[in-house]
Amino acid sequence: MTLLRLFVYGTLKPGYQPHDTLCRPWLSEHQPALVRGRLYHLPMGYPALTAEEGWVRGELLIFDDPPPNVLARLDAFEGYNPQLPPHLNPYTRQEVPVYDLNYHPLGTAGAYLMRIEDVRQLKGEWLPEGVWNRPTHLRA
Repeated sequence: MTLLRLFVYGTLKPGYQPHDTLCRPWLSEHQPALVRGRLYHLPMGYPALTAEEGWVRGELLIFDDPPPNVLARLDAFEGYNPQLPPHLNPYTRQEVPVYDLNYHPLGTAGAYLMRIEDVRQLKGEWLPEGVWNRPTHLRA
């Protein structure tokens, strides 16, 4: 049995269509969670997490024994190809420490991070509260 743990902070969170399609059918549980980093809103309409000082709030998704293609589908959705060098991927999937909302450790999980240089080049807007939410009317 394989266990997949993933920290998500954008459209893969519950309540958004990509979550419904790519995550929910195989999801065992989820809970609000925190990781260290900074969150940016990108002009394309979605967020990016960087490895900087700060805290980002999202969801810890736990998949008990998902089909083998689930992670590959999530990687493709995020534009991550593990066969390419990191600088050629918009996001890289990395294992990061995850915490509950009281800052107690929950272990590690995969998370999709973007290099700060790429965020700057894309003119990402820092979200100092560390939370990203799209308006409800855009959640189709």
